[in-house]
Amino acid sequence: MNENEHKAGSVADQKNKIRERYKGVSLDELDVIPALPQEDIFAVENEQRVAVYARVSTDDPRQTSSYELQKNHYHDVISKSPNWKLVQIYADEGISGTSLQHRDQFKLMIEDCKQGKIDLIVTKSVSRFARNVVDCIGYVRELLALPHPVGVFFETERLNTFDPKSEMVLSFMATLAQEESHTKSEIMNASIEMRFRRGIFLTPILLGYDHDEDGNLVINEEEAKIVKLIFMMYLNGCTCQEIADTLTELGCVTKKGNTVWSPGSILQILQNERHCGDVLAHKTYTPNYLNHKSKKNMQNRPQYRKRNHHEAIISRDDFIAVQRLISNAKYGNKGLLPELKVIPEGVLKGFVSINPRWAGFKEDDYINASASVYNGTEQTSASSAPVEVQSGDFDLRGYEIARSQFFDSTDRITVTFSQGDIRFSCPAVRRLESTLVELLMHPQKRILAVRTAGKECRNAMQWSKKKSGISFPRGISGTAFLPTLYSLLGWKDDCRYRITGIKRGKGNDAILLFNLTEPEIFIPNDTVSSLPESDTSVKPFTDSNRRNVRAYPPDWADTFGSNYYSHAQAQELAGFGKGMEPDISHASIIYKDNDIQVTCKDDIERNIEQIMSDMKENTDEHTDEQ
Repeated sequence: MNENEHKAGSVADQKNKIRERYKGVSLDELDVIPALPQEDIFAVENEQRVAVYARVSTDDPRQTSSYELQKNHYHDVISKSPNWKLVQIYADEGISGTSLQHRDQFKLMIEDCKQGKIDLIVTKSVSRFARNVVDCIGYVRELLALPHPVGVFFETERLNTFDPKSEMVLSFMATLAQEESHTKSEIMNASIEMRFRRGIFLTPILLGYDHDEDGNLVINEEEAKIVKLIFMMYLNGCTCQEIADTLTELGCVTKKGNTVWSPGSILQILQNERHCGDVLAHKTYTPNYLNHKSKKNMQNRPQYRKRNHHEAIISRDDFIAVQRLISNAKYGNKGLLPELKVIPEGVLKGFVSINPRWAGFKEDDYINASASVYNGTEQTSASSAPVEVQSGDFDLRGYEIARSQFFDSTDRITVTFSQGDIRFSCPAVRRLESTLVELLMHPQKRILAVRTAGKECRNAMQWSKKKSGISFPRGISGTAFLPTLYSLLGWKDDCRYRITGIKRGKGNDAILLFNLTEPEIFIPNDTVSSLPESDTSVKPFTDSNRRNVRAYPPDWADTFGSNYYSHAQAQELAGFGKGMEPDISHASIIYKDNDIQVTCKDDIERNIEQIMSDMKENTDEHTDEQ
């Protein structure tokens, strides 16, 4: 017998043994112990502690009748069943069945089941119990698995979960209930979308307004005073907490009738566009109909705005100014809406003062502010005028001034930019005798200037600290303004830039100048390795394994530095000729932008004083009447 025949015989023997074993034995040889019969929940002799669960999906008063009918119905049903004893009717009003998030009575009922207080739950239908397949099946299984099992009886479907065959039917019915909710949600969203597209907006109650008989918003004069006070105080530099405390002290009443105000409610009022007469629809949306969690609409869904929808309490410009202040609050700016300041004359003409705590200014704002102090014939950008050699001077045409970046000198005046901060070198901070400086930038010439500043300067930044009388650099946080400068200069966000500067002037007229067009670039090594070969915008000095690779602009490749005459007679140095000490202390002036016209500070303070005076007078009159 070969090997294959042996294997075939072995398999056949195994099959025969299995067949013999499964023939079994005679029933006469077994003692059968019968199972206890399952309790019949409708049997008269078995008392059941019954809980009723009812739910209506909205708080609409018209659904109160549905809720009351459910309660009365189950009182009758239980009273007609001698073996049923009512434990409690658990009812959630105004709650959706797709989520358990706010179904407090449902949760209490489940907890009572776990404590052994309930034998059976009776509810109208699967959709009343839960419109979520996972919740429905999950809780039914959990209740049956308790040490004292609890069943659920669905009246409409005549479904009893004590029946082992019920789960398949229950799964099917729960799926239908969930899909019904999904369909209703889609229909509701489509209806709302169609309303918005036709300019039919929802206008819920709002402080400062009442509704007329047609549902339109009309100003409530007394409440409008509160709204005006809130906006004026915020424009005047008050925080939401300070405003809330003031309104509470004045005895002002919220739209809901409360006399204690919270910072959160103040912020909601400040951000509501309806106070300036507009309506913006679809500010939030609900991506998942099962959990009902709303999200801020960041253009995930279409939005609809109607300007001048109703009479405004606050001007649109003041409203826009408040939104800018709110968005910039994390940077520590306080007071009125900041304005760009530009130097109108002198060697620093056209330089714009950088506000360290305001993120609202963009590239065009800097460019327009700088250009505003020039007339049509003046040059705002660097130019290369032809150079003439004077009689008796050496002719140095063709010679170059070697770039200081090529020399690792410890005495270099440098500034390093990153997306988070600005840091000057030790030689830089020791050139100016002040711990506070003002940063100025000429957006067309791409020049950064640093001059000393006093505490009264609103744009002053602390760039150094003293230890034993010696100045050491201190990083300047630039999260507010650096993204705009990076964009203006065309710099890459993930790179650091180091610029070598020079000092000009003496004493109070000393200034540091940095040409931002010639930076050393520090590029993350992984970024350099991923650059395509065709990208020649930057080139590394070495194939270093360090975390950052130093790179330089491509036009440096064929030169040692700048032309002698263009360097010596550069426009940014033109005001610092031999023997000259130009006045760099010219004060900056406010750049008047026509973007928005915000209420001036004097008017704001006058409005605040007038409104608060009226409120106090009304409070006194009300007290006298009592």
